[in-house]
Amino acid sequence: MNFYTINYIQSHQNTDRTALYILMIVAASAMIIFTMLYLRDRFNTRYRDLGIIALLFLILFAGTQYEKYIQNNVQKSKAAQIVPFIKSVADDANVKESDVMVSSTSLQDGMIIRIDSKNEDYQLNLNEDNNSYTLTHAHVIDHHVYVQK
Repeated sequence: MNFYTINYIQSHQNTDRTALYILMIVAASAMIIFTMLYLRDRFNTRYRDLGIIALLFLILFAGTQYEKYIQNNVQKSKAAQIVPFIKSVADDANVKESDVMVSSTSLQDGMIIRIDSKNEDYQLNLNEDNNSYTLTHAHVIDHHVYVQK
C-alpha cells in the first residue's frame, strides 16, 4: 500500500505537458508550410492534402490537450482539498503535519489515513459536500507500506 505525505502532495501537483505543446507547434508549423507550398503551386494538390492532414493532427492534439486540461482542473481541485484536510487531521490529533500520511493524493471517501507517530490507521468517511468528516479506526491487512515523501 502506498502512503503520501503532505510534502509529496504539494510538490507533485503540477504536471508536465511540454511534449503535447511541442507536437501542437510542429503540427501548426507543418500546416502553415504546406499551405504556403499549396498556394505557390495550386496544381500540385499533395501539399493541400498534407496541409489538411496537419490540420487534423492539430485538431486532435488540441482536443487531447483540452481533455487533459479538464482532467487536470478536476484533479487539482481534489488535490487542493487534501492539504487542508491533512492539516486539520494533524491539528485534531496534536501531531506534526509530516506525521500524517494518506493513501491517496486526492480527497476521497474511504481512503486510509496513517498517523505515523501514534502507529494508528483510520478510514475517512466524508459527508456529501466534503465539509466534514469522521475517522474510524481501521486495521490494514498488509502492514508493509511504501511511503512517498
